[in-house]
Amino acid sequence: MNITQVASATHEEVYRVEDASCGLVGFIAIHSTVLGPAAGGLRMRPYASEDAALTDVLRLSEGMTYKNAAAGLRLGGGKAVIIGDPATLKTPELLHAFGRAVEACEGRYWTAEDMGMSPADMAELAKETGFVAGLSDGAFASGDPSPITARGIFNAVRRVALHQFGDADLTGRTVSVQGLGNVGWNLCELLTDAGAKLIVTDIDTGRVDEATKAFGAQPVGLDDIYAVEADIFAPCAIGGILNADTIPQLKVRAVAGGANNQLATPEDAERLVERGILYAPDFVANGGGIINVATEVLKIEGRVDWVARKLDALDDTMEAILSEAAKQGVSPAAVAQDVVAKTIKARAA
Repeated sequence: MNITQVASATHEEVYRVEDASCGLVGFIAIHSTVLGPAAGGLRMRPYASEDAALTDVLRLSEGMTYKNAAAGLRLGGGKAVIIGDPATLKTPELLHAFGRAVEACEGRYWTAEDMGMSPADMAELAKETGFVAGLSDGAFASGDPSPITARGIFNAVRRVALHQFGDADLTGRTVSVQGLGNVGWNLCELLTDAGAKLIVTDIDTGRVDEATKAFGAQPVGLDDIYAVEADIFAPCAIGGILNADTIPQLKVRAVAGGANNQLATPEDAERLVERGILYAPDFVANGGGIINVATEVLKIEGRVDWVARKLDALDDTMEAILSEAAKQGVSPAAVAQDVVAKTIKARAA
């Protein structure tokens, strides 16, 4: 296996990982360890190129620094990606090889489940490294983080509803959900239980059919989700979906979802403001999963109660961000960035 360092002016450490014997090509990016060891999930996708994968891991790892800081965790930001279709390329040998790469970081980076991965996959990595979380078994095992991630997003949906409609009650509200993976599916369950009506889309048409039956959801095409009429848009798939092309299509009053890096550029936050669409900063809205994983990394006793308290605190943080943004007449994204910057600066001092 070859592990080579990639030069970066923005990150503490970036590594390219390759093992030809199992078809592994991927990256590990450590953005910051100011608040603690870098933590963030392992994602596997059929990226179009290595450059695309590198760009993604750099953005995702930086986002984890913001997410962990916003959640008040003693963790820095990191992320890892593997290039390839998890349905065809993922094997125990490939996961073991990547586990050895994580182990080579000597605890500066902790990995966990993300897109294309499962708790069972984390168990395979754990055969080669102790720096893995999201396991189903063990003294501090935290399991699948998706339900907790969804709970935090659900809280964010209720927050933006309160600010835009004057009531957090979702009964009769329409939420358009992009992406029906583990997080998106759990969110749909919570929204349905709360009385919301759903419009859904996913690259997996079978999953869309299941959601139509399970939740009475209205299915739409992948590109059609942006122009549907709804109260709130919940992106729960890939990043960069809020951009100069999609924002003008939106017919919603708010955006609150689980996808990382939803804004394609900083200017897109202002585009949302100009359209009167309230944006719940993604790295705050989707912080539930890393809160759950943190109990394993930090070896927290009383996990359930600790997670519940942290989720409540995260909800309070979102409320403070949205309220301050309204007071200043600026995007919540700018306020959230300021909150994170102050947190990191205070710890570094």
